Amino acid sequence: MSDATVGTVESPWDSARLGDEALAYADALYNLARYLTGNVTDAEELVQDTYARALKAASQFTPGTNLKAWLFRILRNTFISLYRRQRSSPIEGGLDTVSPAYQDLGAGDWLQGDAELDRLRTVVGEEIELALLKLSEDARTVILLDLDGLSEREIARVMHCAIGTAKSRRSRARASLRQLLSDYENAK
Repeated sequence: MSDATVGTVESPWDSARLGDEALAYADALYNLARYLTGNVTDAEELVQDTYARALKAASQFTPGTNLKAWLFRILRNTFISLYRRQRSSPIEGGLDTVSPAYQDLGAGDWLQGDAELDRLRTVVGEEIELALLKLSEDARTVILLDLDGLSEREIARVMHCAIGTAKSRRSRARASLRQLLSDYENAK
């Protein structure tokens, strides 16, 4: 019996096609991974693990459904698994012991060369990133998925919760982020 007949039957929508289409979401996956891990290196490893798991599970993806939401769900589940494993490891001590890296703020290319705007972009970007990192993991994830354009239904699928729960989590996360940023504004 050949390898193709053992286990699941390969279809035209398997690893190669999934891999090609999934690469379009690499930046979005990396952005979420970066905020979840707070570390550039861990984020890159998390995205690689996500792609490896997605390719391995290609036969479980249903063509015509939202590939982006499916990948985000895999990334989140992978992060939770790694976090639980590291949290219980006396050697690693958990992801919450890692200091966030603040290089690579991802500022756009618009108005490059304007020193005052570059300084303002850095300050604002750092404050937003700090505020996001103060949110709980679920709140941060909901905000980033929302910013990435996922619908409430897609966010619910990624977060493994009901749509109503996703809506309320998004609303609470937005309110918390607004509060954190308004506290910063009031302190200035």
